[in-house]
Amino acid sequence: MTDTKTSTRSPGAVADREAKRYENRLLLILFLAFGFVFFDRQALAFLAPYMDKDFGLSNGQLGTLSGVLALTWAVAGMFAGRLSDKLGRRKPILIGAVVLFSVFSSASGLMAGFGGLLAARALMGTAEGAVLPMAQSLMVEASRESRRGLNMGLLQGSSAGLLGGIVAPVVVVWFAENHGWQTAFYVTIVPGLVIAALIAKLVREKPPAPAAAAAAPALPKPALKDVLKLRNVLVCMLIACFYLTWFVTLITFTPTYLTDVKGFAPGTMSGVMTCLGVAWVLWGFATPAISDRIGRKPALIGFTTLAVFCPLSVVFVSSPTLLGVLMVLTYTGLGCFTLFMATIPAETVPAGALATALGVIMGVGELAGGFLGPMISGWASDLWGLQTAMFIAAGSAAIVVVLSFSLRETAPAVLRRRAAAVQGAA
Repeated sequence: MTDTKTSTRSPGAVADREAKRYENRLLLILFLAFGFVFFDRQALAFLAPYMDKDFGLSNGQLGTLSGVLALTWAVAGMFAGRLSDKLGRRKPILIGAVVLFSVFSSASGLMAGFGGLLAARALMGTAEGAVLPMAQSLMVEASRESRRGLNMGLLQGSSAGLLGGIVAPVVVVWFAENHGWQTAFYVTIVPGLVIAALIAKLVREKPPAPAAAAAAPALPKPALKDVLKLRNVLVCMLIACFYLTWFVTLITFTPTYLTDVKGFAPGTMSGVMTCLGVAWVLWGFATPAISDRIGRKPALIGFTTLAVFCPLSVVFVSSPTLLGVLMVLTYTGLGCFTLFMATIPAETVPAGALATALGVIMGVGELAGGFLGPMISGWASDLWGLQTAMFIAAGSAAIVVVLSFSLRETAPAVLRRRAAAVQGAA
């Protein structure tokens, strides 16, 4: 009895418990932080039908508003990731980014013309771009190997799905219906400021180390050119370009497609979009958790194949109920985002280059898929109809399936099983 009590109170056991508690606390705070990034980012798509009387936005302009945010998001993400690795600091950059994106999101409600709205969205993207590389870098450093995929999936996928996909359409549409679209933008500043305060108070620059890792040596910080030579990094960059096209095009034009082309009432549109949010939350943690067991590569291939059918369902399914069910079953791509944008790179590059790799992959993907993708889709839709955007989204997901076969597996459990099988065969 005495030995048991002594062992549970040993410095190693205490360190392990503290590391686990901090891991869970950090996950909750970063879950809220990145979730509200997408709450703010998604607000424009849900408010677009209400803004038509004041702005008369064309499909091309709507795509441009989405694209300019992605452009500044991309540049900021690459810059912030590299700066963070050079300074060895994450927390101050994250706090500043959360405060600024909340302020700029709220400022969108003050704009009276397309140019002002474009400027507000550009500034908002500049702040938001730094959040994901900082958040995922902090989360990787605090995560146990057995929870790495799940934690990163909850942070990046489920958080965005819950707050950006479920809460946002309900709250934003309610405010727009009852208080005007401007007020819907104004209220976005409140949660951001609260979250920034929580980060300042509760997040550490370096997580408490479990006993086994307490004496781990410091790792070197590779140059950017060395990071870009890694096969998985290059493949993930290409995947990001097409997967961002799938996501941003789908989420930007689906609300307008449902109201203008299919004739759904705003409440019905909001309900269907909420189904996307349910799927986002579900697959956001399920996909990376499954990948912990079956491998990153097969999970990415299988779930992306399902994602091809999501935009096609928007075009070919008329029943709102059936469409909502299909959205839940096929909106699997956001669970895959964590794999190619965070987990696979984190298991590929040295820790000293982690934020750099995450920032570059996210940045290149946002430039090609987030910036150019929706603008091209918007212009094409003005020429050939809004269904064109959905076909572009489906084709982009199909290309990701092909690219995923070029990845090298990184899941630790899978690699250990392979090594054991090789030893057993020998």
